[in-house]
Amino acid sequence: MKPKAILESAVYASDLAAAEVFYGEVLGLPVIARVAGRHVFFGVGAGVLLVFDPAATEVPSANPDLPVPTHGARGPGHVCFAASREEIAGWRERLTAAGVGIEAEFDWPNGARSLYVRDPGGNSVEFAEPRLWDA
Repeated sequence: MKPKAILESAVYASDLAAAEVFYGEVLGLPVIARVAGRHVFFGVGAGVLLVFDPAATEVPSANPDLPVPTHGARGPGHVCFAASREEIAGWRERLTAAGVGIEAEFDWPNGARSLYVRDPGGNSVEFAEPRLWDA
């Protein structure tokens, strides 16, 4: 038995409103859950991107029906979205038009293309061809 897929991934941002603008408006991801001051969650295909305020997730749950352990991170994290080479070119245009600076864009040794930007929380956000991980 082994995991079949990643169901959710998390990044942390103290300014959830700015993160919601970035992921919701700039990237166009649908908000699927929101708790003011704690988190905003976005649908990404079959998975979910969790954006937490790091200070809020250090507070133990007061709900005995949802005893989620404390968790969180400080400093920049990383998330990568799958995109074709053509889509990466489109993302470059869309992100630049939204005032988001391109941090890096290059081809990996296997020929896969990646584009990197930073979200409002300082997290590294990558768009890459899925063949990046082909052997």
